[in-house]
Amino acid sequence: MFLKKLDIYILKKFLSTFFFSITLILLIFIVFDIKEKIQTFTNGNIPLKEIIFDYYLMFVPYFGNFFSPLFAFIAVIFFTSKMAHQSEFIAILSSGTSFKRIMRPYIIGALILSLSSLFLNHFIIPKAVKRKISFEDKWINNSYNNEEHNIHKKIGANRLLYIESYDNRINTATKVSIEDIVNNKQTYFLSADNMRWDSLSREWLLTNVYERRVIVQDRLDTLKNQKPIFKQTNTFTPSKKIKIPFTPNDMWRYDSKKEVMPYFELKEYIIREKMKGSNQIEFFEVEQYRRSSFPFATLILTIIGVCVSSRKVRGGVGLQIALGLLLSCIYIMLMYVFTAIATTGFAPAMLAVWTPNIIFSFVALYFYKTAQK
Repeated sequence: MFLKKLDIYILKKFLSTFFFSITLILLIFIVFDIKEKIQTFTNGNIPLKEIIFDYYLMFVPYFGNFFSPLFAFIAVIFFTSKMAHQSEFIAILSSGTSFKRIMRPYIIGALILSLSSLFLNHFIIPKAVKRKISFEDKWINNSYNNEEHNIHKKIGANRLLYIESYDNRINTATKVSIEDIVNNKQTYFLSADNMRWDSLSREWLLTNVYERRVIVQDRLDTLKNQKPIFKQTNTFTPSKKIKIPFTPNDMWRYDSKKEVMPYFELKEYIIREKMKGSNQIEFFEVEQYRRSSFPFATLILTIIGVCVSSRKVRGGVGLQIALGLLLSCIYIMLMYVFTAIATTGFAPAMLAVWTPNIIFSFVALYFYKTAQK
């Protein structure tokens, strides 16, 4: 049998302590959140069904997964230091069981939590966050509206889009222009009073459209000092439908937009934005790599937690828990610092996001080498 009595004993303690602690903190969060929003819920006449299923049911996986590395670490520190204080580790080691063998159930438990977190990060939580944000925008934020002005977007290799303002509530842009620039020369220009998204045809409906196409003579006689000849055609139409690589999703706020896209959708979006030459691509690359690197923290912190708390010390478990919390806080701080560095474009997103894991992998190795054997 793969799992022995020792594995089941430690694994049961690990997972039960983790789920108990994470459930407890989530219940506390929910109580405080209800206290803060109770007036909004009652004054807005929000249906109880939506509060439960569209908000708090989406609230739980997001914050549960967010705090999972920290609470996996706390769980390991808590029950392992208690085992050490009761001399259980001395008995296990005295029986001839190696420290490496003792680590096996911890690694199995950490892998279960890490792989679950990885799956949640890439596929489940984006959908939960989307539903939660929709609820907040509908009932709490009084519908989100984009407040940007004079918006410029690159929507093709040589095509630029300009929008004076955009209303997310009705998916309508005002004072719109599109121009094609080839070899630093304008070859096409379009202007319209506004454009509205047609969700059925997935096209934009423009009103009062003015178009100008510029044609330049290619072959010139340089001996006769011929100058380029520009020909242009001008047209005006009351309304026109166009299909361009730009949708209302592109006008959603960056912090929310990157969080609501599942793995494959986010990957395709990054490829598409790179082709457009977007200057906000770092935010989405960081999100993509963060979703994979963050679950790995559970494994690293578990190894550190076992090594720190498996030794019996005077004064009980307080010192071990304090040391563990200090290390986890440093780890989380480094993750935020390097994420901020990656979003500025100062360092490659993948390297910056994974750097804290690389640093603490060596920290975990050091604690493993110096742990009680």
